[in-house]
Amino acid sequence: MKKTLSTILLCTAIWVGNAQVTTPSASVPETSKTTVGLTEVSIDYSRPSKRGRVIFGNVVPYGELWRTGANSNTTIQFSDDVVIDGQEVKAGEYAIFTKPEEDHWEVYFYDETGNWGNQVNWEEDKVAAKAIVKVQPLKTTQETFSIALDNITSTSAMLTFAWDDVMTAVKFEVPSDKKAMATIEKTMKASPKAQDYLSAANYYYTTDRDIKQAKEWMDTGINMLDTPAFYQLYAQALIHAKAGDKKSAMKIAERSLEASKKANDGAYVRMNEELMARLK
Repeated sequence: MKKTLSTILLCTAIWVGNAQVTTPSASVPETSKTTVGLTEVSIDYSRPSKRGRVIFGNVVPYGELWRTGANSNTTIQFSDDVVIDGQEVKAGEYAIFTKPEEDHWEVYFYDETGNWGNQVNWEEDKVAAKAIVKVQPLKTTQETFSIALDNITSTSAMLTFAWDDVMTAVKFEVPSDKKAMATIEKTMKASPKAQDYLSAANYYYTTDRDIKQAKEWMDTGINMLDTPAFYQLYAQALIHAKAGDKKSAMKIAERSLEASKKANDGAYVRMNEELMARLK
């Protein structure tokens, strides 16, 4: 009896002490961080795979709430207030739930993220935003579920979901312009450096603001530099051209072209030549 008990205890000790077996996860965890304009966006989720199954309408039933991935809540975090499908959403972290249908999805951004799987006690007042988006067929099969940010601009991006033979996407907007203008106004009232003038001028140029102000800032910034770079001169030429001062724009473009050739930068050589041709 003692021998038998000793054997059992020894086997138990071996089983507990050597429990080191590891196997691949069926749903790979993934975290991504992307900057959209001036806003940081983080996505944390688990990625199940198709593995020969029919996904939508089967593994993921139509018309039922889905955790949009596997394991714990799929989450998205915004560093700034954003606008999702026309709805204002405060900065913070949200769980993403979806309700797939054959031709559209309902996408929910839920203000509670500490759950495993679906939200058992659903509370409508915790829905920060809801979007109804169309389903698009994929030309090739997406084996592993994927969430990504696509079509990124300085002011918006598409939050894209793809799996099996379909994809769908939700557009959200970020407050890049508001944040950029706030920094410009604050900096220009203080002690701006050369690069501050150049950045403010370029922003005014690209967002179609006061071109005379952009020209003034650009000229001030360029004059503060001992040797302006060819790309800085090219930007100055563009602003002068947009301001209607073609003569000075041509002279600046010629300087930029010469500097581009010395730097052996073919792209700026071509851009300057094209600009000069337009100015003529």
